[in-house]
This record gives sequence, structure tokens and C-alpha cells, in this order.
Amino acid sequence: MPDITIRGAGIFGLATAWACVQKGATVRIIDPNGPASGASGGIVGALAPHVPENWNPKKQFQLESLLMAESFWRGVSDAGGRHSGYIRSGRLQPVADAHALALAQARIETARTLWHGQASWTLRATSGSPWEPDSATGQLIHDDLSAHLHPAQACAALVGALEAHGVTVEPDGASDGPTLWATGIVGLQELNKTASRPMGAGVKGQAALLQYDMAGAPQLYADGLHIIPHADGTTAIGSTSENQYDHLQPDGQLDDIIARARIAVPALAHAPVIGRWAGVRPRARSRAPMLGAWPDRPGHFIANGGFKIGFGMVPKVAETMAALILDGDNTIPPGFEVEASA
Repeated sequence: MPDITIRGAGIFGLATAWACVQKGATVRIIDPNGPASGASGGIVGALAPHVPENWNPKKQFQLESLLMAESFWRGVSDAGGRHSGYIRSGRLQPVADAHALALAQARIETARTLWHGQASWTLRATSGSPWEPDSATGQLIHDDLSAHLHPAQACAALVGALEAHGVTVEPDGASDGPTLWATGIVGLQELNKTASRPMGAGVKGQAALLQYDMAGAPQLYADGLHIIPHADGTTAIGSTSENQYDHLQPDGQLDDIIARARIAVPALAHAPVIGRWAGVRPRARSRAPMLGAWPDRPGHFIANGGFKIGFGMVPKVAETMAALILDGDNTIPPGFEVEASA
């Protein structure tokens, strides 16, 4: 009998399984649709920090996770022989006006204090490089904490690492031992059935993959878009955030995303579109990851609601959930508890 059963082979389920295996536990993973079949099978993968100000437990948790990421993903790749696409190459953002410039300048010092010298937030003048967003002030924000990976490849890397330790994703099976439910939108819908108010909802996102090779360059954030130069020589653009939707396929809203990206970064003007993706991402009511014991279900736990920031939170979420389930060590930050969304 396994020490823990994990239902859901998205990023939270797979990563927590890996953290449990690293602690010597035996694990069963069950997902009728297979690994990364939902929102975790996306193509963007920006691992970007919150702005360094108005510090709170959520931002501290994310900072620790982002700083853990390089070691975490290296260990996964070494174990299973598959690369996640992880690279910490920083991020460039345009500065729109004098007010935004003053904010960016103030954050140089707050980053130095809050990030404890482990990462920096700086300003630089535009250089005329084609791999820069247009900036009205001629200045760009550069932070070297941001990283990126390829979501679907990261899930595949975790599958490889787990298989190397004898753990596979099963389509069905019994929930033996403590059970973690990391089932995304399906899990939120199940929680909502018995809640007095919705604990979360799905938000549709659409993204595109372009044939444009800037591997190793910083990611860009412009006009509300993440522009990610993947290690495999493609560039991802995303994404929409659609609270209302009547189908799950890419549509004209993605065409608008692509057009905006081509304007923001002229180097992409003629890059061919080689992939279109759409999926429903789980957003907890608290807008933070929902972690902890399932109320009124002894022995059952939840890891859900990683909307937009889930992949960046992965190393810390996995560590936290493994410690809670296997050791009874509860270090879940305020605001992340399941009750915060209830």
C-alpha cells in the first residue's frame, strides 16, 4: 500500500509526488486523463515575481519558491533525463511614463531589501536591440529573478523523474493512505458543490507558439503579455484571461494577442505561428494557491488554484504539501489555507 495517493497529474500533483519520493515515501498517482491533460499542459511558463513592495506572506512564499527553482528543476532533469526548459534569464519590461519610471526607481531599493541580495531589480536604457519591447521613456525594467520553463515539458520531466523511481500515472485505482486532490478545475467544481459560496472558478486562457529563436534571452513583459523565448528555439505568447467562455478552443481573442505581441516586439512581426493553445486554469477565490486539509474529509488534502503563478510556486508548494501530509508539519502561509477561499 502506498504512503500517499495523489489524484491529479497536473503540475501540483506531479511535483508533490516528486517531493514525497525524495522524502522516501511510496506514491500512487491517479489521473484518468493522463499527465498534464489540463491547464498544466500549456506553452507559456513565465516564472515572474510580484513587484518588490507591500510585502506579505504570499510574496515571501513566491520568492522562496523562485529561488528554489533552479535546484528543483535540475534535480528533476538529472533524475529522469528530460529537460523542463527551465532557465533563469531575467525579464525586461517597458516603462510607460514618468509615474511608472518613479515607481521603478523606488523598487530598485525595495528589491535590494526584500530580495536580500539574491536577485535585483534595475533600470537600463533601451539599446535598439530587436529583442526589446518598445518603451516610451527609453527605459526598461530588468529583474534577474524571473525565469521561465515550458509547462508541458516540465510535466514530462517530472513524469520521467518519477518513472525512474518506479512511480507511474495510473488511470484509476483506490485512494490508499492520505490522499491529495490536485485536480484543477474539476476539483474546484467538486468543492463548490458543498460550499456556501464558490471557492473558485475556471478562467480560460489562450496562448500561441511562434517559430522565433531567442533561446537564452530574457523574457519580455509588454502590453500585459508574457513573451517567452523557450530553450527549444520557439517563442510563446500569452495569454488571455476569460472569466466567461462558451467553448474551449482557440479563437479570435488569440489573434488579438498575437497582433499585440507583434506590435510590442517588432522582431516578431513575421514570425510564423506554429501552435495555438487554450485551456481552463483553476483560480481559487482567494487568488492564492489553495493548500491544506480538505474540510470535513479526514485524511484528504487539497493543492489547487495555481492561477497564473502556479508554476512559479511549484517547488515551495511541493515541499510544503509533502511536509504536511507525510510529517504533519504545517507551514502553509496565511491566505493559502483552504478556509481562505471558503
